[in-house]
Amino acid sequence: MSTLSLSPLRFSAEEIAEVVDLYASNPEYWRAAGEHDPEHIDPDRVEADLRAEAGTEGCEVLLARDRQGRLVGLLCLLDRHPTDGHPWIGLLMVHGGSRRKGIGRMLAGLVEERFRGEERNGVRLAVLENNPAALTFWSSLGWQEIDRRADRQHDRPCIVMHKQLT
Repeated sequence: MSTLSLSPLRFSAEEIAEVVDLYASNPEYWRAAGEHDPEHIDPDRVEADLRAEAGTEGCEVLLARDRQGRLVGLLCLLDRHPTDGHPWIGLLMVHGGSRRKGIGRMLAGLVEERFRGEERNGVRLAVLENNPAALTFWSSLGWQEIDRRADRQHDRPCIVMHKQLT
């Protein structure tokens, strides 16, 4: 597996088109999440959603590229959750054409390494209850369920997971 590079989303038209393609390659996720029509990902809405995410204090939207410069993933990170103070992964999405190649595992590892380097003792995320594949993925990486509750933004049932970093 080639090395991945992470860079902040700069919101160029080319980058938004790449993210729209990444979103379109994950129709199962969008069916479960309900945020986008999986059959028609609207570029304007994608850009607006990501600008809102990136504009939130402590949030970052990062693009993951392979050695050839192809977009293979997207990360949305929150430095400090307002309720628990932990860093959170808001979204980790791998391009549908790049699944099952270790990219998700590599991205999760990069996030964990980053927060370990900042001497954070743990990181959290929420998995939609209707997305058992995601629960299996995160559990396989050593994340543990710590709570079940609705997400703050869309009131969907979620499983809150935690990974101890120290």
